[in-house]
Amino acid sequence: MSDSTETLALRLRQAAAVLGVSPRCLWDWAKKGIVPCKKVGAGKRQVLLFSVHELRNWLAASNSTQPKGGVA
Repeated sequence: MSDSTETLALRLRQAAAVLGVSPRCLWDWAKKGIVPCKKVGAGKRQVLLFSVHELRNWLAASNSTQPKGGVA
Protein backbone atom coordinates (compact mmCIF):
# COMPACT_ATOMS: atom_id res chain seq x y z
CA MET A 1 0.00 0.00 0.00
CA SER A 2 1.17 3.51 -0.64
CA ASP A 3 1.42 6.20 2.03
CA SER A 4 -1.41 8.15 0.38
CA THR A 5 -3.91 5.37 1.11
CA GLU A 6 -6.14 6.18 4.07
CA THR A 7 -6.95 3.44 6.57
CA LEU A 8 -10.65 2.58 6.44
CA ALA A 9 -10.95 0.59 9.67
CA LEU A 10 -9.01 -0.25 12.80
CA ARG A 11 -8.89 -3.44 14.83
CA LEU A 12 -9.73 -3.35 18.53
CA ARG A 13 -6.21 -2.72 19.89
CA GLN A 14 -5.46 -0.09 17.25
CA ALA A 15 -8.71 1.78 17.91
CA ALA A 16 -8.19 1.58 21.69
CA ALA A 17 -4.70 3.06 21.34
CA VAL A 18 -5.99 5.90 19.16
CA LEU A 19 -8.80 6.66 21.64
CA GLY A 20 -6.52 6.35 24.66
CA VAL A 21 -8.53 3.63 26.40
CA SER A 22 -7.81 -0.01 27.17
CA PRO A 23 -8.85 -2.67 24.66
CA ARG A 24 -11.14 -4.16 27.34
CA CYS A 25 -12.89 -0.82 27.87
CA LEU A 26 -13.41 -0.37 24.13
CA TRP A 27 -14.69 -3.95 23.82
CA ASP A 28 -17.22 -3.25 26.62
CA TRP A 29 -18.34 -0.04 24.89
CA ALA A 30 -18.75 -1.90 21.59
CA LYS A 31 -20.72 -4.70 23.26
CA LYS A 32 -23.05 -2.12 24.87
CA GLY A 33 -23.46 -0.23 21.58
CA ILE A 34 -21.78 2.92 22.90
CA VAL A 35 -19.18 3.07 20.13
CA PRO A 36 -19.88 2.13 16.49
CA CYS A 37 -18.24 -1.05 15.19
CA LYS A 38 -18.77 -3.97 12.83
CA LYS A 39 -18.37 -7.66 13.58
CA VAL A 40 -16.54 -9.48 10.80
CA GLY A 41 -16.07 -13.23 10.50
CA ALA A 42 -17.54 -16.04 12.56
CA GLY A 43 -16.66 -18.14 15.56
CA LYS A 44 -13.11 -17.85 16.89
CA ARG A 45 -12.10 -15.79 13.88
CA GLN A 46 -14.66 -13.07 14.52
CA VAL A 47 -13.10 -9.62 14.97
CA LEU A 48 -14.42 -6.15 15.68
CA LEU A 49 -13.56 -3.46 13.15
CA PHE A 50 -13.94 0.23 13.89
CA SER A 51 -14.50 2.48 10.88
CA VAL A 52 -12.19 5.51 11.05
CA HIS A 53 -14.95 7.68 9.57
CA GLU A 54 -17.56 6.46 12.09
CA LEU A 55 -15.13 6.91 15.01
CA ARG A 56 -14.47 10.51 13.95
CA ASN A 57 -18.21 11.21 13.77
CA TRP A 58 -18.77 9.48 17.13
CA LEU A 59 -16.04 11.56 18.77
CA ALA A 60 -17.42 14.78 17.30
CA ALA A 61 -20.91 13.94 18.57
CA SER A 62 -19.54 12.95 22.00
CA ASN A 63 -17.61 16.22 22.30
CA SER A 64 -20.65 18.31 21.39
CA THR A 65 -22.81 16.69 24.11
CA GLN A 66 -20.16 16.80 26.87
CA PRO A 67 -20.41 19.55 29.52
CA LYS A 68 -17.83 22.36 29.31
CA GLY A 69 -16.03 21.06 32.43
CA GLY A 70 -15.15 17.88 30.56
CA VAL A 71 -16.64 15.50 33.13
CA ALA A 72 -19.95 13.83 32.42
